[in-house]
Amino acid sequence: QEPHREDLPGQWKEDLDDFQKIVMLRCLRADMVTSAMQDYVAKHMGQRFIEPQTSDLGVVFKESSPVTPLIFVLSAGTDPAADLYKFAEEMRFSKKLSAISLGQGQGPRAEALIRSAMDRGKWVFFQNCHLAPSWMPSLERLIEGIDPDKVHRDFRLWLTSMPSNQFPVAILQNGSKMTIEPPRGIKANLLRAYMAQNDDFLNSCTKVSVFKSLLFSLCLFHGVALERRKFGALGFNIPYEYTTGDLRICISQLKMFLDEYEELPFKCLTYTAGHINYGGRVTDDWDRRCMMNILSDFYCYDVLKPDHKYSEAGTYRQIDTDCDNNGYIQYIRSLPINDTPEIFGMHDNANITFAQNESFATLNALIHLQPKSSSASGRSSEEVGGVYIGVVGSLGFKWVGGDAVMEKYPVLYEESMNTVLLQEVIRYNRLLQEIIRSSRDILKAIKGLVVMSEPLEKMFNSLYINEVPSLWSKKAYPSLKPLASWTEDLLARVQFIQHWIDAGVPTVFWISGFFFPQAFLTGTLQNYARKSVISIDTITFDFKFLLPLYKPNCGHVVCFISLIFIKLKDIKERPEDGCYIRGLYVEGARWDPVEQQLGESRPKELYTDMATMWLVPEGNRTPPTKGIYICPIYKTLTRAGTLSTTGHSTNYVISVEIPTSREQKHWVKRGVAMICALDY
Repeated sequence: QEPHREDLPGQWKEDLDDFQKIVMLRCLRADMVTSAMQDYVAKHMGQRFIEPQTSDLGVVFKESSPVTPLIFVLSAGTDPAADLYKFAEEMRFSKKLSAISLGQGQGPRAEALIRSAMDRGKWVFFQNCHLAPSWMPSLERLIEGIDPDKVHRDFRLWLTSMPSNQFPVAILQNGSKMTIEPPRGIKANLLRAYMAQNDDFLNSCTKVSVFKSLLFSLCLFHGVALERRKFGALGFNIPYEYTTGDLRICISQLKMFLDEYEELPFKCLTYTAGHINYGGRVTDDWDRRCMMNILSDFYCYDVLKPDHKYSEAGTYRQIDTDCDNNGYIQYIRSLPINDTPEIFGMHDNANITFAQNESFATLNALIHLQPKSSSASGRSSEEVGGVYIGVVGSLGFKWVGGDAVMEKYPVLYEESMNTVLLQEVIRYNRLLQEIIRSSRDILKAIKGLVVMSEPLEKMFNSLYINEVPSLWSKKAYPSLKPLASWTEDLLARVQFIQHWIDAGVPTVFWISGFFFPQAFLTGTLQNYARKSVISIDTITFDFKFLLPLYKPNCGHVVCFISLIFIKLKDIKERPEDGCYIRGLYVEGARWDPVEQQLGESRPKELYTDMATMWLVPEGNRTPPTKGIYICPIYKTLTRAGTLSTTGHSTNYVISVEIPTSREQKHWVKRGVAMICALDY
């Protein structure tokens, strides 16, 4: 359970100090590095340095003055506005507090407000200063122009801003800076929500019992939506910044709908929460699918049942609605501090993914902060950079010219793959030419033959830390691999395309080897459309799986397609329609070759190989509604992408229908997807 606290065997236990043991742990169990660092800090500096600090506006206010702005540095998931309004009530300044959310056109109004408040002794609250960068110089002049002898002693200026290089440095230096970290964990989020409630509010609804049940369910959903972000792309493709404001408006709407409707309006509640309040932030369609599936577990009739369990283990459950607010708080305090993946509907492996992401983010930050003057072995960074350049330069990239490929594979009406190949050659040529050109330039710059320009210096620094230079990545395919793995992957891709050129169209396509796989898929549909003389808009793919199996008393591997056994080595021709593809990985689940369907991941297996697939084009196809999971395919593990000029996402490829015996919701909550390339 706690491998980072296990003693090392033999002499390693005595020979290594605490810090060196963390270095050893990085090699063996990267997911435990963060936990080991916490133990190290607690042991050598004190427990208080790893515990979250509570914010007290009263203490900060006492140390402030009319000429000292009070600045909230915002972080994801926090909104200090409610805390400030509550503090203003305690100080009897609620009627003397004026707030403006800065943005376009708000500058003159904000300036008039601050001048009036200085004379009348009011508080001014400017929110989201980072959204008004053009007005920041004016704000800086206003603050510098405050006369301590003339300004009212009760005047205070409160500011909120995300970290931004447009925020005036002088204001930061002269102001009191505060940051409020969002509560970590479902327990902390629930506690924060119920500490803001009271018995009068809980009993103010006409349907008290139903309101209490749905309120707890809603607060639990808020915690789940927030904490799913820690799992990275397994949780949501994009980490949305939900705040307590989203929860508050949902609570208000819940009470309003229960008061106004005789029957429970779950349809209205689900729509307002899932599509407007929380869903309004969601910009990815697959994240929206995930959000609505999660919400359906918390806004339903089942949660009204006594002792309803939100997870199989029953750790999180509905409690007796006769309890008052203090009763709910006592129950919440009994919940575990650390969340199990079960409440999120995720596999236990998700915790490993989260821990690895956290460890690698910390270590990458340390790598970027280290000096570039010398390496651990004492060799200069110039020598290290020279070694990397020598490796890259010695790869000897050679490519067949576009004209030669066009001559061998001319544009044909009945074979769209020729056009796909030519486009891939052009893209890879462009990348290889940039690698060769920049490698020569930086070698000259290291020797002092040419000036080390800013792009070359950035490239040099990237090579030093085993990172793909931006000069290359701008012209390359999406990839998260470090430089060494990226180079091997590039060579494999080049060999795949070269083999296509030399030996003809492949029988089985390595879909991960394409620069632009969407063009390949469109070409496959186009071949079928022209052959069948039907519109390409009416054609979609059916999916069949070539499943590697071992038959009893038989040594060779076979494949299973629609109840027909086929030996892998016997697949020597392309299918009559469609194509075979390989090279995909499954994250969040695995392909079960025995059951011939999607299955649960094995412990500590984060990614597994997917079976070879047969994409079969079919006109006017009616997709199945049961027994499948619609699984998206992404190019990289980040999953999130942007819409490119071609109308395609830079990361999403296509969705595949995978057989399953479970409900689709089960795999949606697990974040199951297929990936073209991993990050190592």
